[in-house]
Amino acid sequence: MDRRIIKLGIVLVLGLVVIILLINVLKNIKIDEFHPASVIFVIDASASNQAKLDEQKSYLKQLCKRLDPEDKVKIIRVSEDAYMIYEGNSHNSAGISKSLDSFTQYNNKEYGTAYGDGLKKALSFAIDAKGKYIPAIVVIGDLENEGSQEKQIDWNNFPNEIKKVKEQIPELAMMFVFAHPQKLDLVKTKLGKIFGEEKLILSPEENADKAIKSFIYALGR
Repeated sequence: MDRRIIKLGIVLVLGLVVIILLINVLKNIKIDEFHPASVIFVIDASASNQAKLDEQKSYLKQLCKRLDPEDKVKIIRVSEDAYMIYEGNSHNSAGISKSLDSFTQYNNKEYGTAYGDGLKKALSFAIDAKGKYIPAIVVIGDLENEGSQEKQIDWNNFPNEIKKVKEQIPELAMMFVFAHPQKLDLVKTKLGKIFGEEKLILSPEENADKAIKSFIYALGR
């Protein structure tokens, strides 16, 4: 009888020890908190980019489908001027398609690529999203400089603007796709040290599909 009591006591003690260990382990497990993203697209609707525009619009919609339903999207259209054509849910495929089809059509009265203005707007939107969303900017187009010079990217000053924003939003990521490798090499040279390897994604048309995975990873997913 005494042996049974001793064995039962040992079992109870061991069970209590296991329970205490499990409680401590569970306390130390950190569940990753989901943070929604705010993805700001800058898409080129200029004359020089029209040949690839349909493919690029499909790419934009494909990327939106890879985002979470809680993520927010803004689309800035650049040609001679830059302005937002969509703001809303990332999975609103019909709304995104209607906006792209309505506002990226070729206009022979417009000449130029206002990438500089478009990126200024995108950076402003990224700052507005700080604290609520993980902001990211996706630039889709050939990055050609045409038209009014003051509306184009000033590569001498743009890195400093990016650096200031990164100081406010360290998690900011950027992706440039569908540009010629020479243009992407310029982006890498100017912005590579600011973003590092994981937060700056660059891809020509040929590898754009594979770049989506890297972009999702840059969002912390």
